[in-house]
Amino acid sequence: MLLLAALAVRQAAKALPWYDSNWLRKYVAALRVIEQTRPSMRADFVAAFERLRTPLDFRIRKLPRVFDEGVMQQIRETIRSLPANTLEHHEVEGFGRVIVHDHEVFTALQKSLLPLVSELADEPLETSYNFLSLYRGLGVCPPHIDTPISKWTLDLCVDQSDVWPIYFSQIVPWPENASYDSEDWQERIKNSPELKFSEYKLTPGEAIWFSGSSQFHYRESLAGISANGFCNLLFFHFLPEGMSKTVRPSNWPEIFELPELAVVVGPSGAV
Repeated sequence: MLLLAALAVRQAAKALPWYDSNWLRKYVAALRVIEQTRPSMRADFVAAFERLRTPLDFRIRKLPRVFDEGVMQQIRETIRSLPANTLEHHEVEGFGRVIVHDHEVFTALQKSLLPLVSELADEPLETSYNFLSLYRGLGVCPPHIDTPISKWTLDLCVDQSDVWPIYFSQIVPWPENASYDSEDWQERIKNSPELKFSEYKLTPGEAIWFSGSSQFHYRESLAGISANGFCNLLFFHFLPEGMSKTVRPSNWPEIFELPELAVVVGPSGAV
């Protein structure tokens, strides 16, 4: 059993190499273990995540104004006054950005958005997390699909030196049977005719509403637009109301009464 679980995890990691694929890797590995050890449970396991999948007819919404100018100024002032010890630097190398998670000002704003975003999603939502992303000249966002804890995202452009396009695929089923096990996996995703990427551009104050857990998305290098460029973005993530326990892999052994999944999902608290 341990060998089967370890093999399933390793295969999923090779097939799904992008940033934020850890959740999907665990889901795929858990599915493979269930198929081998408890096949009668497969349908129930898949059905439990139905509300985390996005309808194929969903369309991105570009919002010209989410907050009034007073709130936008509050956001900018909060950014200017951030203490140095609140800035997280672990994504400087991979993304060319520093980030701040769940600042109290942004968390309050996120809660105020619930009526709007629930209407946009056509389902009742709850807040997940938020983060401020301060991109600088080396900024880039490699192609990826988000974890379903971020099924829905409102991406707000706060300030920028230049318009920096973002690219979204059409809605796709979770790529649980796909394999991107090759060095050119990023270009394969970007150039895939099946994904049908579209370009979107934001200016300060505008926002885009999308479903990142069912849409590949990426940004090319900001340096290709401006060597000294910057872009400050604020991401508000939401998930379907009542799904916060099910979405966490560490809860799966208990929820599905399958202790053998513990090897797949890892330590408690891990997403």
